[in-house]
Amino acid sequence: MKKGSILGMALSAGLLVAACGTDDSSGSSGSGSTGDAGSEFDLLEDGKFTWASSGLYKPFNYEEGGELKGFDVEIGYAIAEKLGLEPNPVTTPWETIVQGLVDARFDAIIGSMAITNERAEQVNFSDPYYYSGGMIFVAEGNDDITSVEDLEGKKIGVVATSTYDGVAKEYTDDVQYYNSDVIALNDLPIEGRLDAVITADVVGYEAMAAGLEIKDVGAPLWIERPAIAVNKDNEEFLEAINEALNEIIEDGTYDKISTELFDRNLLDVDIEGIEILE
Repeated sequence: MKKGSILGMALSAGLLVAACGTDDSSGSSGSGSTGDAGSEFDLLEDGKFTWASSGLYKPFNYEEGGELKGFDVEIGYAIAEKLGLEPNPVTTPWETIVQGLVDARFDAIIGSMAITNERAEQVNFSDPYYYSGGMIFVAEGNDDITSVEDLEGKKIGVVATSTYDGVAKEYTDDVQYYNSDVIALNDLPIEGRLDAVITADVVGYEAMAAGLEIKDVGAPLWIERPAIAVNKDNEEFLEAINEALNEIIEDGTYDKISTELFDRNLLDVDIEGIEILE
């Protein structure tokens, strides 16, 4: 694959501060195959693929007009179709999403969850379905923070239990927690609210393209590998998901979804020389 740059990609979609429900049983169902489909897997409901996200992570998963949208959602629909299952995306709070999967309240997490060793102790991960960089963002007029070292003692906004939480704690005791990266970014231009936000590069660039007066700082702190999480005792389903993911990549479905939303393929990223988050 031709390699593209992870930096400097401003996205065209508008910024939405999503206010969606967090009841993990409230997702909308699409049309698809039912009956005995998926009976060989340990699913919440035969014939239906129920996956969870926070619904607060635009442009990857968010609610608009009572419907869940975004890259994660489109990938879920494409995989459900390959598996012959009815798609059923639902929302649940990010802070408890792993426990929700462990408790079998849904079949999988397709919510931009990055692979980490800690999370892999509780769930199994599919192959990565995109790459993103952890980035620092500040208000447009903030010239005090130009590198990660400048975060020392600053007020940093992150989503609780996210991969960005740990790095923020390395530099400050003043960590402000949010349930949405988008809301945190919107607080940056408000004087006295936050000094910096750490989130995915794509999310920050989306906000910048929509006109939010913020800017990125330095190079990515690391490259993340978001993947689909399933329960450890459902290995057959994990294998089927990986096969379906490979199919949508090979047949062009993945590229179509990614380029329509981002004008690029999110797997086509140059990760050489950048730390891979583990």
